Formats: sequence, structure tokens, C-alpha cells
Amino acid sequence: MDMVNGGMTEVVPRLAEVEADVQGLVEAHMETLLGVRFLASEYGTGPVHGGRIDSLGLDENGSPVLIEYKRGVDAGVINQGLFYLSWLMDHRAEFEHLVRDRLGVTAASQVLWSGPRLICIAGDFTRYDVHAVREHRRSIDLVRYRLFGSDLLGLETVASVSGGMRVARRARRQAVVRAAADVQGASMVELAGAVDEALLGLGGGVKRVERKTYRAYQRLRNFACLCPPQRSKVLVYLKVDPKDVDLVPGFTRDVSGLGHHGTGDLEVQLRTPRDLERAQELFRASFAAA
Repeated sequence: MDMVNGGMTEVVPRLAEVEADVQGLVEAHMETLLGVRFLASEYGTGPVHGGRIDSLGLDENGSPVLIEYKRGVDAGVINQGLFYLSWLMDHRAEFEHLVRDRLGVTAASQVLWSGPRLICIAGDFTRYDVHAVREHRRSIDLVRYRLFGSDLLGLETVASVSGGMRVARRARRQAVVRAAADVQGASMVELAGAVDEALLGLGGGVKRVERKTYRAYQRLRNFACLCPPQRSKVLVYLKVDPKDVDLVPGFTRDVSGLGHHGTGDLEVQLRTPRDLERAQELFRASFAAA
């Protein structure tokens, strides 16, 4: 609703006049909307392949991201995106060169090729689209958009799947837990496992992404990062504004501006199952914000 002369008027959601309007809005605010750093628009795939990728980016965990847009409903958007994703996987050096030019050498050296992502943004999707993404062994997000008034954009996740990353993540997780158990308290390893279950259980479409120094949990964007358990505590970083939290020494800490593994400005320190119970509300707040 919009306030007008002391009254109220309804702001009716609408589709864009043309696909490029949605693309322009998303590309201009990609990091805020999707947690993805913008790399290129209308990226040509060469004379042999003969295509143009709507948007290319790199997410918070270093995963390549390919974004395709459609003004309304388009049955071909998923297949088109997968077609370009296949090209991307065959041209890794070219993509890393692009990252190096736009974001620097460090970002290029940390590209995570185990989890490339396809994000399809459209006016709507059919139930066949939702079923189709679950049949592909790729990380795919279907996102519905709506425009409100002259300057508001709303995004809603319709479906989100991790695809072929699941097996690799499970194997990596077991290896990490075994290695941690050799040198760290078994109770902290057990607590980290409980945190993992709690974060995955917050809702549908949660993806778990393994990096060397942390494990990220994301919807469209990261909402939590879990570090390997230390001897006496487990650290979780959340996308919650520390200014909105009553900080408790030894439990929550403002780390905005401080270097740490993963993403998020609120550090949560967990030492006991009771701490995990206390943290649940913060977990839910970060999940909702993502």
C-alpha cells in the first residue's frame, strides 16, 4: 500500500514491459538481491556455440553463477540456462580470466567449480518447470519476480535444488568430521553436527556448500556459515545485523569489519547444546532475511 493524501492506495504488482528491464534492475543490485558479484552482461559464447549469457557472476562462496531472465512464463528458460552452464563448465579458464579482470587474482584463484549455479528469473514458472529442476544434477534456483510501482522489485524463490553437489558434499562432510574427531573434542564435533541439522532443517531449498575453511548454508544468498569445530567451541556466522541483537559476551559478537572465514557480521559462539537452543531464534532470523 502507498499513503496518498492521508489515505491508502494499492500498489498493483506487474510484469516488466520487456525482459531487459528486469535484467537491468538485477544487474545493478545483484550483490544486494542475490549475494552475487556482477561480472558481465550479455556475455558472448563465441561463433561456434553462438549464444549470449544474460548475466554472469560469482557468489559469496566463489561459485560461478549464470542468470537467465524471462519477462513472463517461458518453457525454454531452464534448458537454455543448462545449455549455457554446460558451455561454462567447458570454458573454465575463460571464466577465471574474466573473474581475474573484474575482481582480482585472489577471487580467480578461489573459484569453486564443484558448485556452479543457474538462477532463472521469470514472471512465473509452471509445475513442469519445478519438476524438471529436480531431475537435473545441477544447482538451479527458480525465482519469480514482480515489479511494484515505479521503483520496487520483489523476488520469490519458487524452487531451489542442489543437484549433483549432494554426493560430493556428503563425502566431504564425512572426511571433515573424521579429521576433526582425531584432534578435537568429540563433544564439539557432535555439537557441530547438531548445528548442521538445525540449519538444514530451517526450511526447504537450503543448500550446503563446502569450502576449505567453512561450510555455507544458503537460499539465494548465504544465511549462515559454520566453521570447523574448535577444541572448546563452535563458531557460526549469521547475516543478522549485530545492532538489532542484544549482544551477550561469550555468546554473540559483532564482527563487522573484522576478518573471519565465511560471511556474516554476527558471530555466535556455541559450547553446549543449551547454547544451540539459545541460538535458534537468531538462526531463524538470518534464514528469513535471506
